[in-house]
Amino acid sequence: MSIVLQSHTVPPDTERIRLSDYAPKLFTTFIPSRKGIKKAIKRGAVHIDGVAGECGRWVEPGQKIELIDLERKAPKIFPLKLDVVFEDDHLAVVNKPAGLVVNGNQFRTLENALPFNLHPSTQKDALYKFRPVHRLDSLTSGLVLIAKTSLACQGLGIQFEQKTIKKRYGAVVIGGTSSNGQIETPIEGKPALTTYYMLRKVPSLRNGYLTLLDVFPKTGRTHQIRIHLSQLGFPILGDKIYGTEGEILKGKGMFLSAIELTFTHPIHKKITKVETPAPAKFNKVLDREEHRWRKYNP
Repeated sequence: MSIVLQSHTVPPDTERIRLSDYAPKLFTTFIPSRKGIKKAIKRGAVHIDGVAGECGRWVEPGQKIELIDLERKAPKIFPLKLDVVFEDDHLAVVNKPAGLVVNGNQFRTLENALPFNLHPSTQKDALYKFRPVHRLDSLTSGLVLIAKTSLACQGLGIQFEQKTIKKRYGAVVIGGTSSNGQIETPIEGKPALTTYYMLRKVPSLRNGYLTLLDVFPKTGRTHQIRIHLSQLGFPILGDKIYGTEGEILKGKGMFLSAIELTFTHPIHKKITKVETPAPAKFNKVLDREEHRWRKYNP
């Protein structure tokens, strides 16, 4: 299946005109010159109602004219239902399940699941496939920003580079932290800053305490939150790399989730905050541990 770069429906009041004269007004985002459009028509890249058009063909009201990318094919679609938290014609925010990689060479990726969940953009600079503009670890669940147009992709990319996008994570850690704190330990020789706030702390027979945190990474180093909390002595529950050996809950995964993003909409220029509740398993494990502790400490 070929990629449709741009689609247009001929208005009812259109006067009689040949395709070679009509098409140059439509696809200037992709082919700015009249000569380039004629070449595209001759190559079979301009379709009328699903059939390759000819320069001399008359354009009629109601016809669907499409510019086709003859070199690229549509991506494979992974039919996984996602929680779409926000979507407009320029971008989307989806809730990535834990255990799913954002992109890569494999078929089961978030990127391949996006066409199954999002609506195509109607903008002239629509991307041929939806593009995640940042990543989460495969074991980390939560919000991922998706660009649907070139302008949105560029604008969001600049915000990530300038570190103006604010991110909030939920995490359950082993041990009892202070009510709030800041971690500034460099990661791989580069500055890194993470702040956290305690939301709930419960006693645990196995771990002493388990603590639910709101975590705010101010920089974007790889595995930053996981490394910083582990260095502080409070590893994330279920973290196989930086966690405590023997504290991996079978089938429960890692207790870290991206639950809030605040950014400037690259088109409307409005501050946009998108959030989702922390996974239900976070409070469930705290309730269970507290119940067990009280059972043996009445």
